[in-house]
Amino acid sequence: MIIPRLNLYLLVITTVTGLLSSPSKSLRFELESGHTKCIAEDIKSNSMTVGKYSIVNPHDSQPMPESHKLTVRVTSSYGNSYHYSERVESGQFAFTAAEAGDYMACFWAVDHKPNATLTVDFDWKTGVAAKDWSNVAKKGSVDVMEMELKKLYDTVISIQEEMNYLREREDEMQDLNTSTNVKMAWLSFLSISVCLSVAGLQVWHLKTFFQKKKLI
Repeated sequence: MIIPRLNLYLLVITTVTGLLSSPSKSLRFELESGHTKCIAEDIKSNSMTVGKYSIVNPHDSQPMPESHKLTVRVTSSYGNSYHYSERVESGQFAFTAAEAGDYMACFWAVDHKPNATLTVDFDWKTGVAAKDWSNVAKKGSVDVMEMELKKLYDTVISIQEEMNYLREREDEMQDLNTSTNVKMAWLSFLSISVCLSVAGLQVWHLKTFFQKKKLI
């Protein structure tokens, strides 16, 4: 009885940790005509990311106003473009990040007179949260338990990759700190050398001056 109960506890802990480690950003924001809003998401390399966006119709019973159009671009921290749509009411994007870093989704509201305020729904998922598990279940003809096990397995893999990524970042920071400390040590040595040289020159100058005045 102890081993099954322990396995159950481990499954619960793994599930909770997986939910916390699977980034999912869903928000609603307002954007005025002619203005821009950018949203950033830190994504590690080889991670799947999916985003959906749409303008909320201010009048449900009527067509979307002509002023309610968006231009959307998604870029990496290196400037590479992964998605671009111009003058749309809604859209979506999906890609696997080729490089780690901050990815930026920027929304431009079409310039319109008089000014209009757009309400935008934006849902951005990365990692395990980005996978469509309903399609996985349909394609694989698996039952609920098998699908949950697949979720847990992918979650564990995602956590392991995240830990490896954090270790790499930690190593990079340690290398940076070491390099900075070495540079500061050389700078301190150079500063002390300059100060001693200036002090020596001042002593030599004063000694020469007093000798010329025959004071010593």
